[in-house]
Amino acid sequence: MTDRPTVAVFRPDDERSEAAASLLAELGAEPLADPMLAVRPTGARPRTDADYAALTSKTGAELAAEAGWEAGNATLCAIGDRTATALREAGYAVDVVPETYSSAGLVEALGDRVAGARVEVARSDHGSDVLLTGLREAGAYVHETVLYRLVRPQGAGDAAEAAAAGELDAALFTSSLTVEHFLAAAGTRGVREAALEGLDGAVVGAIGAPTAETARARGVAVEVVPETADFESLARAAVRALRD
Repeated sequence: MTDRPTVAVFRPDDERSEAAASLLAELGAEPLADPMLAVRPTGARPRTDADYAALTSKTGAELAAEAGWEAGNATLCAIGDRTATALREAGYAVDVVPETYSSAGLVEALGDRVAGARVEVARSDHGSDVLLTGLREAGAYVHETVLYRLVRPQGAGDAAEAAAAGELDAALFTSSLTVEHFLAAAGTRGVREAALEGLDGAVVGAIGAPTAETARARGVAVEVVPETADFESLARAAVRALRD
């Protein structure tokens, strides 16, 4: 490893990628930005007749606001501070933010409140089944609206090439889909097996347990899973692991 380890990050090509690269540079790492997610809005908007409405991402919050969605009398729920902030900045009053920023965390927060209630879940096409199943098991009538689809950007795969060449010191996966798209990009470039071997010699971080499970199921050994499921915690934990 060099004095400035090369750390791959797969966040979308917007302010999230820029912020991730800036943080890694501050931590003494050389960021390798290789966006593995691109957003394709569907044009749909959340329903307006629900008792509870749940938004699960900053992107979803922004798309709902851009579509002119009105929450009405719904109890508005947001997974994570970034989602809640985006909603508040758009003029919505956020009622529930679970302590654990995950689908399971929101189920836990609402589990004893939603029996017989109509719950609208507005999110991407790759949302976890944990949220829908958990709310239904709690007795809610659940409707899902897909606000956007997540696709692999054309040209993705520079980090896979770097891993295959043994030039990657760490890789930070921020969702199960980033793992899947990384491996698909590696396959497209003809370096899947070499990239997997390269990851074996690197510190691999996953933002939470579901992402770690996806990675491990596909042959990627995960070393770092932060206690708090956000990118800053992931980046700091991975760089600390590199230094140690």
